[in-house]
Amino acid sequence: MFMKNVLFSKIRKGKYFVAVLLAVVLLLASVCSFGCERAGGDNGTSGGTVEQPEIPTPEEPTDPEEPTDPEEPTDPEEPTDPEEPEKPIDPTPDPPEEPKPEEPVKELHVQTLNYAETTDEIANPDQGFYTPIPVTMTESGATYSSWVIGAPQLYHLRVDIGAFSKAVNGTADKEFTAAALSGLENIFKTLAEKEKNAIFRMAYDTNFAGNKDKEASEKTMCRHIEQISAVLNKYETVLTAVEVGMVGPWGEMHTSVAANPETIKKLTDAYLSNTNALPVLVRTPQMIYDYLGITTDDIDTYTIAPTSKAYRLGMYNDGYLGSDSDLGTYTYNREKEVAFVAKQTAHLPYGGEVVVPDSTLHDIDVCLPEMFAIHLSYLNIQWNDSVIDKWKKTNYTAASGNDALYYGQSAFAYIQNHMGYRFVLRKSTLAYTTAYDKMDISLQVDNVGFGNLLKSKHAALLFVNASGKIAATKKANMYTGEQNVNYTNVDISKLAAGEYRVYLRLSGEASGSAYAVRFAGVSENWHSSFKSNLIGKITVTR
Repeated sequence: MFMKNVLFSKIRKGKYFVAVLLAVVLLLASVCSFGCERAGGDNGTSGGTVEQPEIPTPEEPTDPEEPTDPEEPTDPEEPTDPEEPEKPIDPTPDPPEEPKPEEPVKELHVQTLNYAETTDEIANPDQGFYTPIPVTMTESGATYSSWVIGAPQLYHLRVDIGAFSKAVNGTADKEFTAAALSGLENIFKTLAEKEKNAIFRMAYDTNFAGNKDKEASEKTMCRHIEQISAVLNKYETVLTAVEVGMVGPWGEMHTSVAANPETIKKLTDAYLSNTNALPVLVRTPQMIYDYLGITTDDIDTYTIAPTSKAYRLGMYNDGYLGSDSDLGTYTYNREKEVAFVAKQTAHLPYGGEVVVPDSTLHDIDVCLPEMFAIHLSYLNIQWNDSVIDKWKKTNYTAASGNDALYYGQSAFAYIQNHMGYRFVLRKSTLAYTTAYDKMDISLQVDNVGFGNLLKSKHAALLFVNASGKIAATKKANMYTGEQNVNYTNVDISKLAAGEYRVYLRLSGEASGSAYAVRFAGVSENWHSSFKSNLIGKITVTR
């Protein structure tokens, strides 16, 4: 029984198949043995013997080797959540995704404006013929003839500061007084109120009468520049340029003892170091070379980096077209020096005075190519008056150039209209959908002037309704004088149904219309009250 118990125990554990087989055999043997014994007893009376069949004895199975060190029982694993039964497959296929609605395509509307260029004079900021304004600074203030500020856009402030030089006052070099600086600032305020521009030059030559050696000491001159720059920096929109001046008759930086390279370099650097963004102009290319520390051997390849303060260093020319050298302005090679200066005047103003009436260099058939090349932006309307008169009496013809619009016009009109920048709108396209929510604007604007736009303008789009009132104003990217102008996704969703004229305002200040630029188109395309240029029309339906 013990064996049976063991075997059945092992069977219960499900470990040994052989033990099961052995148990069956032993059970059969036991039954057979019991039957045989009973059979022998019954036959014993006859004395006969019954031969027992031989039963094979199966080999005892060997137990498998028990592990010497049974493993420690491990903690039962945490029961896991039963898996969710799979959902039956829906035999119905998913419906296809609905395509996203396409963005409405903006329809192009090329504007049928009058794109004709005008030959009218346009008084745009920072360019043209200037009118001189004499100014006298004294310890008690600054005086000038205020009536002079009238129709012209550009003025030349010639500031007599001789009262602050010992060579003039006979006592001592003096710093500018607060009253003197305040008096000068009042002139700038008046110019700003009238939206006029000015070129600024100081000199110790009393009354700008042509006197030499009237300068204060070098130290005092640099101090005067430092003091005056604090005022100039407040009026960058008013000021077109600062001419270094200071030295020599009329402040033209020659003749006086102080008109030497070292002193001029220090004066130039004083202006460049104390002003923030103003163009600073010297009298000759050589003065630029001296400041940069280069020679004429370098000028063909030398370029001033925009990050350098010398990037603001240019030239004014008061001997313009007077001789092959412009009366000593060019001392090396005129063509090469003009090319060098032109790299600066592409972003800086350039101008001065035309001189020597009998010079042929200012004949209209001769002077225009260089005016374009050097980006002429301003000239003195009063000097030389004989040259100005010659231009008024000479016509622009096919021999002068290929601008047929000006054939028969005076040389004066052509030069006046082309100094600096002159923008002409050639094409305007408005693009929008019938939802009237967003608008794209594309403009082609050609610059036909000698020069370029020197100060970036704040752009704004004005939508003027049928009543002549501004229904919406949208600020746009700064305008830098580029030919292709693009404004995208201009929000017009708030415009009520109706007709609108669309204008582009390019102003000198972030808000308002001061110092705005007018395109050289027909007068009907200029809104004088809003100081804006017509670029298109739109009818909104809701």
